[in-house]
Amino acid sequence: MANHKSALKRIRANETKRLRNRYQHKTTRTYIRKLRDTSDPEAAREVYKTVSSMLDRLAKKNVIHKNKANNQKSKLDKYVKSLSAA
Repeated sequence: MANHKSALKRIRANETKRLRNRYQHKTTRTYIRKLRDTSDPEAAREVYKTVSSMLDRLAKKNVIHKNKANNQKSKLDKYVKSLSAA
């Protein structure tokens, strides 16, 4: 157990950040699932904009790696474009 006042504060702050990161990551995954379930090209484009910005935000805050965010955005973009082509 921590002995210093600053260490106790750091433990509290880390727990708060962990919960916030978990919530944002889970919300993003839900939106990705929602996008994958969409078959309407217009709706998919709108959801893609939201998901793309969410992934960028997670990468910026180091919740996920920036390359993972870019890979996911690339795959989702291909999916949205395939809906438009079909």
